[in-house]
Amino acid sequence: MTIENMIYAEIHKLFNSLQIYKFPFDVNVLPQNGIYIMFETAEKFGNLDRIVRIGTHTGRNNFRNRLTEHYINENKNRSVFRKNIGRALLNKDSDPYIKTWEIDFTDSENKEVLGYLRNTEYERILEERVSEYIHKNITFTVIEIENKQQRLAG
Repeated sequence: MTIENMIYAEIHKLFNSLQIYKFPFDVNVLPQNGIYIMFETAEKFGNLDRIVRIGTHTGRNNFRNRLTEHYINENKNRSVFRKNIGRALLNKDSDPYIKTWEIDFTDSENKEVLGYLRNTEYERILEERVSEYIHKNITFTVIEIENKQQRLAG
């Protein structure tokens, strides 16, 4: 086993040993600042749940809100994670709406120039599909880290 594989194995053991949350969860029991480590059902690293995403937040005491943006608020323009799940669902369906899904409509210029491409009812349905997928397939654990520079260190 290579040193890299040994490190990956230890990281997976560590994160799998922490408390795992799944939807629905009580956001108030989570720390106010930290990082989250996400796992996807059926994705394995040996006999452990495989890490599929690690993320954090930049604003002070915004950690709970960040997880809410991923799990509850149905707006792909506020969560690249939701956008990626939607992208995967659209790709799976060979859905041409993916070109519009890629556009960030929080940008006022995009909204003005490209807004005619949007089908907000269809996006609502897609957002529901994204939520359903995340709720059924994505679990996570958290590590409290108060210091912003430590959270963002890569």
